Amino acid sequence: MVFYFTSEVVSPPYTIYMGKDKYENEDLIKYGWPEDIWSFRGLTIDGIPKEVLIDCAQLVKNNSIQGCKMNNISVVYTPWTNLKKTGGMDVGQIGFHRQKEVRLVAVEKKINEIVNRLEKTKEERFPDLAAEKESRDREERTEKKTQIQEMKRNEREEMKKKKELDELKSYSSLMKSDNMTTNEDGNDSDDFM
Repeated sequence: MVFYFTSEVVSPPYTIYMGKDKYENEDLIKYGWPEDIWSFRGLTIDGIPKEVLIDCAQLVKNNSIQGCKMNNISVVYTPWTNLKKTGGMDVGQIGFHRQKEVRLVAVEKKINEIVNRLEKTKEERFPDLAAEKESRDREERTEKKTQIQEMKRNEREEMKKKKELDELKSYSSLMKSDNMTTNEDGNDSDDFM
């Protein structure tokens, strides 16, 4: 089960995904998010609006067994593609591929207004994450194949244009023996005098 929250602090609103527990979050890590919000919105890790980060951090604090009891915590966030999960890690434990893509947001205390606002938008869904991942991967492969075909077509057109330009520059089309005449061809008239 995946919980969907809507953060309407910015326009257009953001959808926030959260697993029901650490096991569901493991599936989100394994299969990716139900929608690829990074490419959809053209975001970078530093392009997420501060208001949305605060909403996310408040959800994390509220749903953390230890974090909900503490003040002045830091919530770590990073792109999904930067999450690293190895076989020896416990459920809920993750690492990172690139530390430079890891960010922190400070949370002083729980802000009930934010949590309550988000809880009102909460939806429970049961997506087939494996099937959605396969669908995304298939779309990505198709898109890459299309891009490669387009690049090859453009390269062929460029080569053809270059060849035509080179032929024009070399006069090779004009210098064919069929187009040439000599005095021996009977065109040796002395009419110019």
